[in-house]
Amino acid sequence: MDISVELTLTPLHDNFEPPIVDFIKKLRDSGLKILENPLSTQIFGNYDEVMRLLTDEIKEAFENTEHVLLYMKIVKSDRSGYEPHF
Repeated sequence: MDISVELTLTPLHDNFEPPIVDFIKKLRDSGLKILENPLSTQIFGNYDEVMRLLTDEIKEAFENTEHVLLYMKIVKSDRSGYEPHF
């Protein structure tokens, strides 16, 4: 089963960029399809692969950052090819 996940990592301190950059680089190294924009990062792939990656990388991000929020949306299907029809 394929899924699409949208993530927004938000460290709650002044030096917020390094944890975000580190998190995104690790997601990129996964071999899964990753799309980025200024507000979020999307991951597309097999449910088990994506969730295994997220479990490890979210845990690491939380361990390395004192105060942090993670917003996550999960859709059951690969929406990577979505194009608006309007």
